[in-house]
Amino acid sequence: MILNTHITGDGEPLILIHSGGMTGLTEYQEQSEYFSVRNFKVIRPDLRGHGKSPGELDHYFNRCVQDLSDTLESLNVEQCHIAGVSIGGIAALMFAKAHPGKVKSLSFSGVLPSVPVNWTELSNEEAASYDQLFDNQEAVTFLNDIHGDNDWKATLQSFTAEDFYPFDETGDVSSLKTPTLCVVGDQQELEVSAALTYKQLNQNINISVIPFSGHLVHREQPDLYSEVLHTFIKNI
Repeated sequence: MILNTHITGDGEPLILIHSGGMTGLTEYQEQSEYFSVRNFKVIRPDLRGHGKSPGELDHYFNRCVQDLSDTLESLNVEQCHIAGVSIGGIAALMFAKAHPGKVKSLSFSGVLPSVPVNWTELSNEEAASYDQLFDNQEAVTFLNDIHGDNDWKATLQSFTAEDFYPFDETGDVSSLKTPTLCVVGDQQELEVSAALTYKQLNQNINISVIPFSGHLVHREQPDLYSEVLHTFIKNI
């Protein structure tokens, strides 16, 4: 399936993939501005079930990998840099593993390589946060607007399914040869630990811990994130 995309700038293709519940247009705005004036063609897709991209939600990340491949082919993009956060980071990682020849560099944040000991508790907290979100009329109005005909509530709820998180994929990076950067915020202890684990699993994975930020590091420290990502790409 070809995803709805938002494109700015011209130059080396850089794919930026949003987090769950957002869209290509509502996320990575600062990074789009930063890179589009630095000889990059910034491509921000709406993942399936988000924005203006429809699609079934089962086998979510495998479908996302195929969607990204179809989308790049439709845009005549043979190679790209790719970065993503949270579910977008998982999609970026799995795409790089499935299509290493198409990826010049990979960057991800908010991704875990193994099941945390308190995973059930974390999943329950996430489900509760969605329930609160569904009762927030201002947020509901905003999400209705950005997701159009998509059932964004069903999409978010699917993220709490027991087998949703593909730990078998996110933890299997020992053979990853694509230049890779794992970016985390210092306020997310679990994700800082995850970054160190990724380094242990594959010494070729670079890690960056950005201060005064959490799960959505690109949004909480957009300037630092952009500079770190740009430095990483330039040094490949």
